[in-house]
Amino acid sequence: MDPKLTMFISLIATSGVFTVFLCMYAYIKRKEIPGAYTFVIYTATEAIYIFAHAFEMASSTLAEVKRWTILEYIGIGAAPAIGLLIVMQYVGLNLSRSKIAALFVIPAITFFMVSTNEYHYLFYKDMYFRENVPFPTTDIVIGQYYIVHGAYIFGCMLAAVVLLLRRWRQTKKAYRLQLVTLIMGQFMPMTGAFIYLMGITPYGIDPVPMILCITSAMYIWAIVSTRMLTIIPIAKDRIFESMREGAIVLDFADRLVDFNGVINSMFPGLTTDTLGLTLDEAWIRLSGRPFPVLRSQDGAQEEFSWRAADGKEFYYQTRSSVVRGRNGEPIGSLLMLIDVTEQKLLQDQLERLAYYDGLTKLLNRTEFLRRSKMILEQDLIGEKSTCILLFDIDHFKSINDTYGHDVGDLAIQHVVRVEKRLEADMPSVMIARYGGEEFVMALPACSLDEAILLAERVRAQLAAEPMSGSFGTIAVTASFGLTQASHRGESLEMLLKHADMALYQAKRAGRNQVQVYDGPVEATFSTSR
Repeated sequence: MDPKLTMFISLIATSGVFTVFLCMYAYIKRKEIPGAYTFVIYTATEAIYIFAHAFEMASSTLAEVKRWTILEYIGIGAAPAIGLLIVMQYVGLNLSRSKIAALFVIPAITFFMVSTNEYHYLFYKDMYFRENVPFPTTDIVIGQYYIVHGAYIFGCMLAAVVLLLRRWRQTKKAYRLQLVTLIMGQFMPMTGAFIYLMGITPYGIDPVPMILCITSAMYIWAIVSTRMLTIIPIAKDRIFESMREGAIVLDFADRLVDFNGVINSMFPGLTTDTLGLTLDEAWIRLSGRPFPVLRSQDGAQEEFSWRAADGKEFYYQTRSSVVRGRNGEPIGSLLMLIDVTEQKLLQDQLERLAYYDGLTKLLNRTEFLRRSKMILEQDLIGEKSTCILLFDIDHFKSINDTYGHDVGDLAIQHVVRVEKRLEADMPSVMIARYGGEEFVMALPACSLDEAILLAERVRAQLAAEPMSGSFGTIAVTASFGLTQASHRGESLEMLLKHADMALYQAKRAGRNQVQVYDGPVEATFSTSR
């Protein structure tokens, strides 16, 4: 065999090997690749064409050449139509089954015409070995149907190129590399076929099988570097980018396929460099932890908070839905993110108004009573003791009368600040503003000795920290009344009454002290607290 012929056949065989590799890869990754079976068939038909052409070139008789030509046209006829179908799927054009079948009418007729050419000679009128060439190559005298077949092949490849070029402006930069690969995968074989038909190729050899070696190498490179095939846009760009909500598209393996501009404004650190990573991997890059919302159920809704670089906190509601292919099979998921920060802040504000005191930001009386009843019920079931502590500011009326109600409000806030510092040692303590200058604490699962110790610490710290301001320095002390629930199941109202009695005992005894309820006493109380 001529060395030059050996070189050409070797190049063609290499092209066939690359194409078979692509076919096998697409089949192995079929669960992760949208439209994998279409690509498998596409590369399989190309492989048939390439290897059949290699055997044709190695043939020494016209009979052998004709047999391999029939097999060759399985690929030549079908591959351009399948390539057009892949491109249409890529750009989001879904065809009905009847229209897909229509694409293969001409290829089917072509195969029939080539197989039966000896009876009608409509495809090629004659086939012969070229003269004055260093090795045997064949040429044909074309028939009428060959023109139909050629026009269809060029039409399919040209349509694919046009569709991809029209997609250029709408394609994000992250996808343009794979778009170029797809364009070249259609344009280069089309150009090679045109040059071959013009009769200007060396020795009259068909360059398309060798060009497919280049395009197959490009596909392999694109698969490795840009994750082509596993990252195919499955959302309509115009609708996608005009959405008011943030949208993240994930493939079957939970990898980032795309996200719209709203997501960029929500999370500026989420860039196109993260495409191809799983959502958790991308989120770890962004925040140091996986994505905070589960995405296991179709239609699931959850909320999460996000702190921006400037420290501002945002709240987002997520809605997950499955993206399905033409045949209803799941090919990915769509994650919608809705900014609910305003609603969340309004809800928090309403909650504060309903449950918290405006001046001190402590629980108000109503919410304290509701929660304390629940604590008592739980401690009673668990046979634990709960302590109730009431305390109020000594001589508060005198502070208001002397300095005004503004300073009286400052005295109330001063007491809360001191108490909050000491409360850190007992995080289960619940404190509320009971009314006016009076405060109340519920101490769940707390012994009486522990409660006395906490009350004494608060009392002593208040006595040691007078309040200072433009009004001067004012000593702010408080009196405390403490009671403990027994296991007889006293009501909260009864416990509060007992704590109030102990508080008045502290007032009668000189104020600035802690008294524990030890039974009812007869007393006449002063109106000045």
